[in-house]
Amino acid sequence: MRIVIVGNGKVGNTLAEQLSSEGHDITVIDKNQKNIDNTINTLDVMGICGNGASYHTLLEAEVPKADLLIACTSQDEINLLCCLVGKKLGAGNTIARVRNPEYSDQLVFMREELGLSMSINPERAAASELFRMLKFPSALKIENFSTKRVEIAELRLKEGSALDGVYLRDLHKSFKGRALICAVQRGCEVRIPDGNFMLKSGDKISIIASARDMLDFFSSLVGIKPEARNVMLIGGGRITFYLARMLSENGAKVKIIDIDPARCAELGAALPKVMVICGDGTDQELLWEENIKDADAVVALTGLDEENIILALYAQSVIDGKVITKVNRDSLSSIADKVGLESIISPRSLTASIIIRYVRAMQNSLGSNIETLHRLVNGQVEALEFRVNDTFPRLGVPLKDLELRPNILIGCISRSGRTIIPGGHDCIESGDRVIVITTNLRLDDLSDILARSYTI
Repeated sequence: MRIVIVGNGKVGNTLAEQLSSEGHDITVIDKNQKNIDNTINTLDVMGICGNGASYHTLLEAEVPKADLLIACTSQDEINLLCCLVGKKLGAGNTIARVRNPEYSDQLVFMREELGLSMSINPERAAASELFRMLKFPSALKIENFSTKRVEIAELRLKEGSALDGVYLRDLHKSFKGRALICAVQRGCEVRIPDGNFMLKSGDKISIIASARDMLDFFSSLVGIKPEARNVMLIGGGRITFYLARMLSENGAKVKIIDIDPARCAELGAALPKVMVICGDGTDQELLWEENIKDADAVVALTGLDEENIILALYAQSVIDGKVITKVNRDSLSSIADKVGLESIISPRSLTASIIIRYVRAMQNSLGSNIETLHRLVNGQVEALEFRVNDTFPRLGVPLKDLELRPNILIGCISRSGRTIIPGGHDCIESGDRVIVITTNLRLDDLSDILARSYTI
């Protein structure tokens, strides 16, 4: 597909990198010539230096021939104007990044009136993911599928875990519900395991189950930490605003620490149920005075990745609860994981995943569309939810008789509101939602899971 990306910041560059690697024809527009030069020197993309909202710049980028225009500059108004002009020029679909909370309630109106195909708020999306993590703090990360009926949770097996030394084929002996361990990271190696795989302490595992069975799994084998009700947020940006509002509306006690007096005044006025402290969140004495030791959870959300990592390490040393850190740079995410910070969120990667899901669904609008896409195990594994239609060539065939490509697992089938963790005798039927776990990061259609002989 021909895709034009306006704005070559963190999100734009990540999108250019991932979409170009999937074979799309990418053109990037940015006002900064140095940014453009860096991108075209490292990626197989075209670059144009100019104003992405300008009629002439969009014509130069051949937007009238584009299948998709993505506007992700740092200014919401520029993004909206860019999409409006692009749509008038004939772009097939348009996506705008809209971050300002003041526009949140107007997004449906703006989509209809401006012809937007999709609007995305990275900070709000990140806050929603953080909210889920704080509701289920026993997991490192938790993702929802099939309108929240199915969940995938990530968990690190600690020394002495009940699962240490257990073969996956024997998991049912310890756990009576239906759950499936669908991915395992051991050191730098990531596997889609089969029944002969033995778990070991230190493994990071991904479990797929219905929402009810997930609770049972953690209760019987890991233990459940209660939902975080006393939460400290360090840093007062947009993610903090959205998350604090979600938590306070859910009855949690929330405390925000930020160094900027003007921002603290804004947050205090907008969030009357939240305590806002003006101070340096890296000051250990201040954190101690604000009773960090009594917090159920601490979330490091400053604008600096390095600062967030240091804050999270300190919080992890003084509380027994959940510690989450925001890290956008991939190089620092891997460092954070190595030093023991396992609950990490990247708004940039989250935004890219949402847009890539949309692109893949566009690319295959006549096939089994991607309904949901989440990246697991630091982006090395994808969990994709497909809606099945009559074009799937192996409908009604027992899973044990399907010849699948390597490193692919059918993790769940949702049928008429029923959640099935499948066995070998289960089949895929038209109308199902099927969740596929894979290390092959370019699946567009459900038929892509099949060995070549079945896809001809």
